[in-house]
Amino acid sequence: MRALVSIDAEGLPGIYQFTQVVPKYSAFSELRKVMTEVAKTAADALHSEGFTEVWIADSHGHMGTVVYEEMPDYVKLVRGFLRPLSMVPCISEGFDAALFIGYHSAAGVERSVLDHTYSSTAFHEVRINGERASEFYINALVAGHYGVPVILVAGDDKLREEVLRRTPWAEYVVAKRSLSRISAVMEPLQKFLRDLKEGVRRAARKLREGSAKPLKIEGAVTLEVVMRHTEYADAAEVVPGIERVDAYTVRYSARDVIEAYKVIEALAYIVLGVESIKTRLSG
Repeated sequence: MRALVSIDAEGLPGIYQFTQVVPKYSAFSELRKVMTEVAKTAADALHSEGFTEVWIADSHGHMGTVVYEEMPDYVKLVRGFLRPLSMVPCISEGFDAALFIGYHSAAGVERSVLDHTYSSTAFHEVRINGERASEFYINALVAGHYGVPVILVAGDDKLREEVLRRTPWAEYVVAKRSLSRISAVMEPLQKFLRDLKEGVRRAARKLREGSAKPLKIEGAVTLEVVMRHTEYADAAEVVPGIERVDAYTVRYSARDVIEAYKVIEALAYIVLGVESIKTRLSG
């Protein structure tokens, strides 16, 4: 069996502030240690359950946080950004299951540690068919499009309700209890790792029993993105097919969730370009 493990940062144990998740700060070393240990633990647990090939998709920021040299020899590590399907790369290549670890709540969830959706710079809110969408939900839909069920999610307590509502077959492992956007009560790392191992065992059993299902939306998808600044929406209007809803909001009618996903990525990159131009003009 083959599993794809997508690992983000903000939902990991011990992580609570921006200096830990941005490479230019010294506290980023804390994230590297934690994420690498979590990746190794998840891979080992999956291997013990009969997964002969485990892919770890390093899915935070520049997507180069996991320490490559520490990965087991049955692990393929996907590193680097500007890659197809961003946080779930290569999901179309035939996986039996997906696991999302270190995930967090959608932008706008109250008192949720480091809440955002894809880009805290660009997006105030992302909606799929009128519903606020988290990175978990969007990535689960992409996996489901290719017939891959999400069997386990691990992150802060605020994400748990959404995961159990949308994918009730998935195991959920709590890494911390959110107090605000920049504070949380942390589970001890070793306890979290034990819980993760046990969660993988339960998830693998459900997969073997056939109770895990791909999460799917059939047909067209309406994507709405609320930008953080009006100039971002101004720039987004350049994209063919983008409809301006109001000062901050744009809408796109996609053929399917994969096209919607690509538009989300494109809009994030457009905002980076806008910010780069603003920096040059102010300098």
